[in-house]
Amino acid sequence: MPNPTRRHSKTRRDKRRTHYKATASTTTVCPQCGAAKLTHHACPECGYYNGRKVIASI
Repeated sequence: MPNPTRRHSKTRRDKRRTHYKATASTTTVCPQCGAAKLTHHACPECGYYNGRKVIASI
């Protein structure tokens, strides 16, 4: 396959990259303690996940 002969401009590069955006993590409220937590993760405040204590050190 041939390689590009001419260099692409910065504008053309940046137009291609417009869709590469960082998105904020989705947080929910812990049903046990009411603290904000990441979805599908144990609560960092109380240590519960899916109604069970999974982190004993907290």
